[in-house]
Amino acid sequence: MSKDDLDKRRDALRTRIDQHETAEAEKAAAATRGSAAGFAVAFRLSTELIAAIIVGGLIGYGLDWLLGTLPWLFILFVLLGFVAGILNVLRSAGLIQPPQVGKRPHEGTDR
Repeated sequence: MSKDDLDKRRDALRTRIDQHETAEAEKAAAATRGSAAGFAVAFRLSTELIAAIIVGGLIGYGLDWLLGTLPWLFILFVLLGFVAGILNVLRSAGLIQPPQVGKRPHEGTDR
């Protein structure tokens, strides 16, 4: 083999290696963007749940303070806040359909 043949083979190999490295870098960048988006969604969903529980607790504590029934309304509203937070998380995740105002499903009748 001559020196020119070896140079051509080396250049072809370098080109293939560069293409492979570029493709791997693009895959890594796409994976990083996907995980960052996943973290953002997880943070938003957890924030919605925690906020609903805190709001329920504050409403319950305020009503307890006004009515003198501490801790019963606090406990009740924390539980209601938890349920509302779970519903919000499920709606945001697309696992249940959000309510549609003014539309009711038909019960077994074709109209």
